[in-house]
Amino acid sequence: MRRVTLFVNGTSKNGKVVAVYGTLADLLSVASNKLGIKACNLYNGKGGLIDDIALIRDDDVLYVSEGEPFVDPQNDVRATDGLPRAHTDWLTLNIGGRLFTTTRSTLVSKEPESMLAHMFREKDVWGNKQDERGAYLIDRSPEYFEPILNYLRHGQLIINEGINLLGVLEEAKFFGIEQLAEQLEVAIKNNQPPEDHSPISRKEFVRFLLATPTKSELRCQGLNFSGADLSRLDLRYINFKMANLSRCNLTHANLCCSNLERADLSGANLDGANLQGVKMLCSNAEGASLKGCNFEDPSGLKANLEGANLKGVDMEGSQMTGINLRVSTLKNAKLKNCNLRGATLAGTDLENCDLSGCDLQEANLRGSNVKGAIFEEMLTALHMSQSVR
Repeated sequence: MRRVTLFVNGTSKNGKVVAVYGTLADLLSVASNKLGIKACNLYNGKGGLIDDIALIRDDDVLYVSEGEPFVDPQNDVRATDGLPRAHTDWLTLNIGGRLFTTTRSTLVSKEPESMLAHMFREKDVWGNKQDERGAYLIDRSPEYFEPILNYLRHGQLIINEGINLLGVLEEAKFFGIEQLAEQLEVAIKNNQPPEDHSPISRKEFVRFLLATPTKSELRCQGLNFSGADLSRLDLRYINFKMANLSRCNLTHANLCCSNLERADLSGANLDGANLQGVKMLCSNAEGASLKGCNFEDPSGLKANLEGANLKGVDMEGSQMTGINLRVSTLKNAKLKNCNLRGATLAGTDLENCDLSGCDLQEANLRGSNVKGAIFEEMLTALHMSQSVR
């Protein structure tokens, strides 16, 4: 019985001693099982291809390949005298069909715990596949691998224009290059454009209005209209909840039954606007102008401004029959000549308000703060049950 020693092509370590029997195909099958590769060719120590089992002698040393040409095992750099092996040998990587030539030390020195370092620190430990030219096959994107290889060469992250940082980041994560992945995450975060909080213009909003059926509710919750000119537009039934309408021009706009709950209307101009049945709960309209507005709905639907901040607003001449201003703040507001008949002003802060000429018949002012308020030239006398006790 003959026996031979088998090595993976190009190496002289981790050999396997096997018995020779049967055909050449039988020996290749045994080699595949012993060496953990798909054995296709057998070479002798001089690189000669063995194509007949009769050519094999007892105690021959053979080299098994997966189809690649013979690689002289003398090129395998060995450790000597207990010193670590040198990693100066060159190798070629076939990344997605593109060849990269580098040194083993480049792949293992910069990031010693990376997948690339483990793949190439010791030859053939991972059983790396090679193409017909001997280049190591790695099925990844060459475009994204190039910046990674350059980083391993000189330690600097350099990305050419047009290369997607996310792609390079995924490759860095795949190869386990942690320090590079951290740098890429920072670079991606810094390159992201700031969130667009620019206000919506009148032109953009009119386009939305024209594309929305009149019976459908247009949802504008939380949108930014700061400083926009929305004057004289039909804004009925639109949901402006928590929207930014500060410094907006809403003069003569139709806001009938719109939802302005918690909206920011500070400094806005709503002169002459139609606010029938509007919902402005807890909205902020400090310093806004609401002169000549109509809050009065003939159908009986009452406007609700409960808890709203109306400090310093100018509501002179507005129609506010039955309006709900409960616990709202109207400090220093101008309500001269307003119609507040049947209004709910319970718990409202009316300090220093100008209520001269107002109609407060049947208004509820219980618990309201009327310190410094002006009630001159009232159309009807303020009933004692309406005042603070």
